[in-house]
Amino acid sequence: MRRRLLLAALAAPALARAAPLLRVGSKNFTEQLVVAELFAQGLERAGATVQRRVNLGGTAIAHQSLLAAEIDLYPEYTGTGLGVVLKQPPEGDAATVLAKVRAGYAPLGLDWLDPSGIDNGNALLVLPATARRYNLATLSDLARAAPQLTLAAGNEFADRADGLPGLRRVYGMEFRRFRQFAALGLRYAALNHGQADVVNAYATDWQIATYGFTTLRDDRHLWPPYQLAAVVRQQAVRDFPGLASPLLAIGAKLGNGVMQELNRQVDQDGEEPREVAARFLKQHGLA
Repeated sequence: MRRRLLLAALAAPALARAAPLLRVGSKNFTEQLVVAELFAQGLERAGATVQRRVNLGGTAIAHQSLLAAEIDLYPEYTGTGLGVVLKQPPEGDAATVLAKVRAGYAPLGLDWLDPSGIDNGNALLVLPATARRYNLATLSDLARAAPQLTLAAGNEFADRADGLPGLRRVYGMEFRRFRQFAALGLRYAALNHGQADVVNAYATDWQIATYGFTTLRDDRHLWPPYQLAAVVRQQAVRDFPGLASPLLAIGAKLGNGVMQELNRQVDQDGEEPREVAARFLKQHGLA
């Protein structure tokens, strides 16, 4: 009996090391919930015990939770990390922005893993018929046609440096009319019903693929990249050296088109993020 108790006592620390506790967080919108669930299930398959602390709120809350060691990782966007967290000008190509956020986060005890294929940046959309009529493929093309067109955008777009002021500064863009719609769904409805010719959106919105909208390329790079990656506590990586591998494997399967579809399954079909994530991982041999 004494020998069995001794063996059990010796095994307990080994089991704890084999199944570390990792707390996965997220912000409070669909894409974050889905990706956090993908990360959580991937880590569970890799042998971790995972607590889900999702739907935390905006960037400030999620970041502070990471600093306070209330969570160990969450999905974040490079452009958001640079502009919102580090308060640096959100400019530069993908490699430059990633290098800046890695350098800025490292003294905080935080690491950025290599980004996924998702770049959920700003976008301007038009109907395919509008693109054909005005020969639109880029924002430079749109600048030439803008005086004939109506833009529908969010309430802050009129004043944000990367909104109308940025479009004027970089592209000389002046629209015939500007209409404000706070809700993204209303902007898409305005586009579909002819109340607007152009809308602002985010590149992984599920409506883009579902309704066949045309995304115009930001050819003069007004907007920085918003590559999605896992931001992790350095201590968590030390405690669980295998942490990065499943997250990187998942990220390699993600892209804007894939994320649009996963978002749609939750927002339009009403599925739970956990169900959507489990099916995706199984389909790609990651479960």
